[in-house]
Amino acid sequence: MIRLLRTYLRPYRRQLVLVLTLLLIQAIANLYLPDLNANIINNGVAKGNNDYIISVGAVMLIVTFLLAVCSVIAVYFGARVAMGFGRDVRGAIFQKVESFSQVEVNRFGTASLITRNTNDVQQVQMVVFMALTVIILAPIMGIGGIIMATQQDLPLSGLLIVILPIMALFIGFVMSRAIPLFRAMQVKIDRINQVMREALAGVRVIRAFVRTRHEEERFDGANKDLFDTAIRVNRLFAVTLPMMMAILNLSSVAVMWFGAQRIDSGAMPIGNLTAFLTYLMQILMSVLMAVFMVIFVPRAAVSADRISQVLDTELSIQDPPTPIMQPTPRGARSAGGATAGPAAQPMARGLGTVEFRNVEFRYPGAEQPVLREISFIAEPGQTTAIVGSTGSGKSTLVNLIPRFYDATGGAVLVDGIDVREMRREDLWAKIGVIPQVAFLFSGTVATNLRFGDEAATDDDLWHALDIAQGREFVSEMAAGLESPIDQGGTNVSGGQRQRLAIARALVKNAEIFIFDDSFSALDFRTDGRLRAALHRELASATVIIVAQRVGTIMNADRIVVMDEGRVVGVGKHAELIESCETYREIVYSQLSPAEASAA
Repeated sequence: MIRLLRTYLRPYRRQLVLVLTLLLIQAIANLYLPDLNANIINNGVAKGNNDYIISVGAVMLIVTFLLAVCSVIAVYFGARVAMGFGRDVRGAIFQKVESFSQVEVNRFGTASLITRNTNDVQQVQMVVFMALTVIILAPIMGIGGIIMATQQDLPLSGLLIVILPIMALFIGFVMSRAIPLFRAMQVKIDRINQVMREALAGVRVIRAFVRTRHEEERFDGANKDLFDTAIRVNRLFAVTLPMMMAILNLSSVAVMWFGAQRIDSGAMPIGNLTAFLTYLMQILMSVLMAVFMVIFVPRAAVSADRISQVLDTELSIQDPPTPIMQPTPRGARSAGGATAGPAAQPMARGLGTVEFRNVEFRYPGAEQPVLREISFIAEPGQTTAIVGSTGSGKSTLVNLIPRFYDATGGAVLVDGIDVREMRREDLWAKIGVIPQVAFLFSGTVATNLRFGDEAATDDDLWHALDIAQGREFVSEMAAGLESPIDQGGTNVSGGQRQRLAIARALVKNAEIFIFDDSFSALDFRTDGRLRAALHRELASATVIIVAQRVGTIMNADRIVVMDEGRVVGVGKHAELIESCETYREIVYSQLSPAEASAA
C-alpha cells in the first residue's frame, strides 16, 4: 500500500505540502486554545481581571477563526488530492488491463478486474481522503496533547500510563480480527459481480431454460455469504466504539476525581484541571481516530494489495526489446500513430504472407498441448480455410496470428518475420480480425465501423457495408449510419451484428483478414453474396476463414483440415475429398455425395 501511495501521490507533492502545513497549523491552534482558556480562568476569572479576559479572549477568537479557515482549505485540497489519486489509479489499472493478453485476463477474471478498478480503488481513495483530513492529524494531536497535559500537571498525567496501553491493546486485538475479514469481503464482492455479470449476459439463456429461480438462489447464496462476513465485521466494530467511549468516560471521571483532590490540596489551579481535561479529550479523540483508521486502513490495505497485483503483473506477451519495424498497411495508419522508435530495424514492405512453422501451443497449466506440429502457409491473393470438428483447435490456431496467445513451440511468421519479433501495434495494424462472437460497442453504426479507421469517410463506410451485405438494413434504420447501437449490439440481430463486424474490419483495409467462424449467423443466400464480394474486393489480401459450414469454404484456394490439434490434410476441396478421411466425414455430414462432387 505504501508503494502504491508513494507512486500515485507523487504528482500532488505541492498540494500535499500545503495540506500538511495546514494540518500542522490546526494542531498547534487546537493545542494552544486550552492553555489560553486555563490562563483566562486562573489569571482573569479568579482575579476579576476583565481587561485580561477581553485581551486573551480576542486572541482565542482570532485563533479560532484561523483554525476554521485552515480547516476548510485543508479539506478542499485533501479532497482534490484524494479524487485525483483515485482517477490516476483507475486510469493506470485500465491501461494495464488493456495490455493484458487473454492469459492474464483469464487468470484474474473479468468480474475481479472490474471490482479492483471500482470498489478497491474507492477503498484506498477513501483512506487517502481520511488521512489528509483526520488520520494524519491524530498522532500530532495525541503526542502534542500528552506533552501539554504533562505541562499542566505531571502527577495527574500518570493516569495516561494506564489509559493509553489499555486502548492500544484493544485496538491491536481488533486489527488482528478485522484484516482477514476485510480480505474475505473483497473476494466475496468479486463473486457477487461475477454472478451478476453472468446473469445479465446470459439472461436469454436463463429464461429459455426456466432457470430464473436457480439463478436467484445462486445470487442469494453469494449475497448471503457477503452479508455474513459484513455482519461479523460490523459486530466487531459494534463492540469497539462503545468500549472506546467507556474508556474515555471512565478516564474523564478518574481525572475529575484525582484532579479535585489536587485542587482541594492547593497543588493544582482549577484552570489547569480544565485544560488537562481538554487535553485528555484530545488524546482520547486521537485514539478514536486511530479506531477509525483500524476500520478503514486494513480494508484499504487489502484493496491496495489487490490493485498492486494487477499493476505489477508481468505480461506474458510483450513487445521485443528491438522490434523489427513493419510498414503501415495499405490504406491504414499504424495504431495510435506510433512508430517503432530508434531501436527498430527497417524491413521491406510486407505482403501479408502468414506461415505456421511446426507450431505447438498449450494453455498455461495444461498437461497436453492443444496444437501440435502445425505447418502451412497462407499467401496473399488466396483464401485459406481452416475446418475441423468442434474442439480441434481452429480458433486457437488463428488467435496465434495477432498474438492473443503466443505459440509455446515453433513459430508463427508474417512476411517471414516471427510475430514475437514485431511490435504488437505494427502487427495488429496489418490484420483485420472478425471474432467468433461479434461484439459491437455502444455508440452509432458509424462509430463502430470507424474502429477500423477513424479517418474513414461516409463513402468508405457505405462501401464496406456493401461488401458485408449490410447496406440494406443500415439504410432502413431511422438515422442510417448515425443510428444508435447498444452495448454489445443487443439492439440488432445476430446476422446484422456479424455483418457490421465484418464491415468494421473491411474499413481497416488491412493486408490480412481473419474470419473466425464469422458467417455462422448468415443465411445461405447472404453467405454466398458476401463470399463473392470478399473474393472480388480482397483479391490482393490474405484471407483466412475458420468455418463449420462446408459450403462457406469449399471454393477456398487452400483448405487446412484439423483434427485433435493436428493438421491432417491440406489441399483443395476435390483433392481432400479423395485423400482426407476427416474432411470427407465433415463434408458428408452436411452434403450429399452428389452435392459434394458437384462443388
